[in-house]
Amino acid sequence: MSMGSDYEPLIREHSRLQGVRTDLVRAVIQVESAFNPRAISPRGAMGLMQLMPATAARFGVLDAFNPAENIRAGVGYLKQLLDRYQNNEQLALAAYNAGPLAVDRHGSQIPPYKETQDYVRRINAIGALRIGTPGARIYKSTDIIDGRPVVRYSDVKPASGNYQEVAR
Repeated sequence: MSMGSDYEPLIREHSRLQGVRTDLVRAVIQVESAFNPRAISPRGAMGLMQLMPATAARFGVLDAFNPAENIRAGVGYLKQLLDRYQNNEQLALAAYNAGPLAVDRHGSQIPPYKETQDYVRRINAIGALRIGTPGARIYKSTDIIDGRPVVRYSDVKPASGNYQEVAR
């Protein structure tokens, strides 16, 4: 049983709700905090997904050290970044680490910061699906929930309904 297994139900739940791959969320938590819910970075990031205070506040987090709140907000933020960068996991991860302005300033490329490049590389090594690897497919589907379209991304082909393959 891995140290992260205590958080597996939360990882699965929030990944499913946001349409973010569980392997990606798990890898972010591993690299960010090594599954330590009390982790604090030198820059003030907190908890499992290392939320900065402003990000925690934006997502309504009352206790950044509470695993359920931290994972909910961290996955929500990761989903916003995936949407911003058209589901490009590399750019979303770079923005999660260095901030979206750094990615944008560098022409929508991974910024030339050693820390950010190492961060993206480490997550890819643990379990992120790299676009272009054999068998790597991402499907986009839109469900209507409460009369509103909800876009979901998955590495599992939908069994039915309308969807499109957006990455391979």
